[in-house]
Amino acid sequence: MARKIYDTAAETLADLRERGILRDGATVHVGGFGLCGIPEQLIIALRDTGVKELTCISNNAGVDDWGLGLLLQTRQIKKMVSSYVGENATFEKQFIDKDLEVEFNPQGTLAERIRAGGAGIPAFFTATGAGTLIAEGKETRQLALPAEQAAARQEGRDPRTREYVMETGLFADLALVKAHKADEAGNLVYNKTARNFNPMMAAAATFTVAEVDEIVPLGSIDADNVHTPGNYVDRVVQTKSEKRIEQRTTRE
Repeated sequence: MARKIYDTAAETLADLRERGILRDGATVHVGGFGLCGIPEQLIIALRDTGVKELTCISNNAGVDDWGLGLLLQTRQIKKMVSSYVGENATFEKQFIDKDLEVEFNPQGTLAERIRAGGAGIPAFFTATGAGTLIAEGKETRQLALPAEQAAARQEGRDPRTREYVMETGLFADLALVKAHKADEAGNLVYNKTARNFNPMMAAAATFTVAEVDEIVPLGSIDADNVHTPGNYVDRVVQTKSEKRIEQRTTRE
């Protein structure tokens, strides 16, 4: 079995340039929701490679001084494919100044685009965004859901249709994900809400690196409890997470 466990986040990315996986202009999945479940140390390691002109697919762009905000500070990101980006002033300024391309997605559509990419589905139709700015420039069709088609056949009528917009699957050169636990074969278990975009991103990339809180011996994770099978994961590194909070609200 090829080596999967690495000592540092920097080491997991060190040879990916010469292998052609990480390069200027690459597309990178980055897991997480807000600052929850983001591969903190892998993002820093990615910044330190100096790679630029990146297209980053991530639900959001971190905050100004953490997460993907670090790569925005160094202007290594050319384009963001995201859903929610409201916590980052650096992102806002670069977008307004036209220094950053942005492809906005409804959150569920973004998740399904990534899942579809991992499943080998090039495109799908969804009602979300039909008739709005989201649909501009995209193929649309009048379709009926399978249940409606079946009901219409039974009742001898034409099925009721509605407008759907075509969205394409998303597949990346590199996926950086955060899990709670991994074994020596790279099988992953996520912790609660960190199981957001990470599992589908791990399956939707040419090369996947996982940052984890704990590495356990092979066989320690019950097969029924594996969230991402190790065949999707190329490298694993154990790190100490800072677990920052975006907005802390407490009672007096």
